[in-house]
Amino acid sequence: MRHLGLKARMAIVGSILFAFYAVAAVVLMAMFGEGLLPLILVGSVAFVGVQYKVGKWMALRSVGAEDLSEDRHPEIHRRVESLSRSMGIEKPRLMIARMGVPNAFAVGRKGAGTVVVSEELLARLEPKEVEGVLAHELAHIRNRDVVMMVLGQGVASIVAIVAQWAVLLTGDNDIADFFVAIIVGQITQMLVMLFVFAISRYREYVADSDAADEIGGGEPLARALEKISRGNERRDESAVDSQVNALCIFGEERGLARLFATHPPIEKRIERLRG
Repeated sequence: MRHLGLKARMAIVGSILFAFYAVAAVVLMAMFGEGLLPLILVGSVAFVGVQYKVGKWMALRSVGAEDLSEDRHPEIHRRVESLSRSMGIEKPRLMIARMGVPNAFAVGRKGAGTVVVSEELLARLEPKEVEGVLAHELAHIRNRDVVMMVLGQGVASIVAIVAQWAVLLTGDNDIADFFVAIIVGQITQMLVMLFVFAISRYREYVADSDAADEIGGGEPLARALEKISRGNERRDESAVDSQVNALCIFGEERGLARLFATHPPIEKRIERLRG
C-alpha cells in the first residue's frame, strides 16, 4: 500500500480533529440548548464541502492567481500532463501568481486540483528544477494531504470561535472578558493546528520522495529547493499569508518558531533527496 505511514497519520489526525469539532458542538448545545442538535448535524455535513471550496478559493485569491497561459508556457503544460498521466491523476489547473518570492503550492484533490507557481520561481529555476517542483505539488494532490490541511485549518477556526463565545457568554461581559476571549481563541486554535502541523511536516518528505521517483532522481528538486531557499531569505517581500504558506513547497521557520513550523528544515529535505 502506497504511503501507509502518511495515511495512518492522516487517519489519526482526522479523528482528533473530529473530536475537537464534536467538543465544540457539545459546547454549543450547552450554551443554546439541545434543540440545536439538528442544525449542528446538518451544518457538519455542509461544513466539509463549504470549507473545502472556500479554503481553495481563498488560497488562490490571496495571491491573485491567474491561469498559466498554455501559449506562453507550452512546455510546462506538456510536462504536467505527462507527470499527471504517470502518477494516475487528471491534469490539474495550472495558475501563476506574483508572490514576491519563488514558491509554489497545490490545492484540491484528484480530478479537481490546482497548482500555482510564482513568476519568481519560473524566472529563477531551470526547466528540470521546475519539473521537480511540479512533481512535488502533483504528489500532494495524489496523496490527498492538501484536503486534510485545508479542513484542518477550518476546524481550528471554528473551534477557536466557539471557545471565544463560551468565554464571552459565561463571563461578566466586560472589557476583560473580551481580551480573555481573544487569548483563549488564539491558544485553542494553535492547539488544534499543532496536530495539523505534524502531518504537514511529514507530507513534505513524502512529496519530495514521490517527486524524485517521478523525475528519475532527487538532484533537480534538491537544487530547486536551494534556489527557492535563497530566494526566500528576504521574506518581507513575500505576498503569501500564513495559511497559504502552510501549503507552499517552502515555508521554513527559524529558531523557536520551528516548534510550530509547517515544513521540515530545508537542509534535511535536501539531504534526503541527495541521499
